[in-house]
Amino acid sequence: MRTLLAICLIALCLPAQADQRLFYQPLNRDANVTPAQWQQLWRATVAQGGKTLIVQWSAYGDSDFGGAQGWLASSLRQAREQGLELVLGLYMDPAYYQRLEELDGEGLNSYFKAQLGRSLTQYQQLKADWALPVSGWYLPLELDDLHFRDPARRDALYRQLQAFNRQLDKPLHLSSFSAGQLSPRVNGAWLAQLASLGLTVWWQDGAGTARLAPVVRQSYEQALPCQVGIVREAFRQVSQAGQAFRAEPAEPALGGGCHAEAVFALRYRPWAKAVLKLDAL
Repeated sequence: MRTLLAICLIALCLPAQADQRLFYQPLNRDANVTPAQWQQLWRATVAQGGKTLIVQWSAYGDSDFGGAQGWLASSLRQAREQGLELVLGLYMDPAYYQRLEELDGEGLNSYFKAQLGRSLTQYQQLKADWALPVSGWYLPLELDDLHFRDPARRDALYRQLQAFNRQLDKPLHLSSFSAGQLSPRVNGAWLAQLASLGLTVWWQDGAGTARLAPVVRQSYEQALPCQVGIVREAFRQVSQAGQAFRAEPAEPALGGGCHAEAVFALRYRPWAKAVLKLDAL
């Protein structure tokens, strides 16, 4: 009861931001959240202007969070009942970033194709079993300008995503981040090319990880075409290189001009912290 009251009080005290898009990253620990807590959390999210929930994945390695009758699917049905639109994530390989480091050339092309195949299988299972109305699908395989700095690799990715997107019934969302390996102009042109496929392309602003200097991040943001949305990071990373990722909540730098905006992530927002713990998978 105290937790539910805390959520309600926080929601009432914060200024609402209209039509907000929020990322939610499901963690196994969230299985401990009760149905009543989920209901209050989604209600508070809507009260804060939440309109769309972008669920980062619905399967993470061997975990499907209980499948069609599990806690994730049940909580998302409650989110829909509270009025939130859903963009539902597909399959995520826990070793994705490690594999990107290990592979190059045709090996990377083959790996990415295989991961798209896993996401397509997950999409088909979601359609057949979960019975959740969604407004779009999210591909959890984040893109960056380090592993995709080779023009030939970007061309191969374009063809792979084009073929994948044709098999979906709703718009496909994906996100990217900058590692300083492509110039801002080339990076913006690359993301515009992906958006030309009819994809909803997001660029992470990098404020939370702070791997690039603020002036460099700003140059990348300024070079983005208007059709590329911006993900505002609502955290500040406190872990060091080689440590498990840890972060603290921070206010996102909203205000992207012509760009659509989303916030990463719900877990770091004030009205959610009493329910969604800041723990790893």
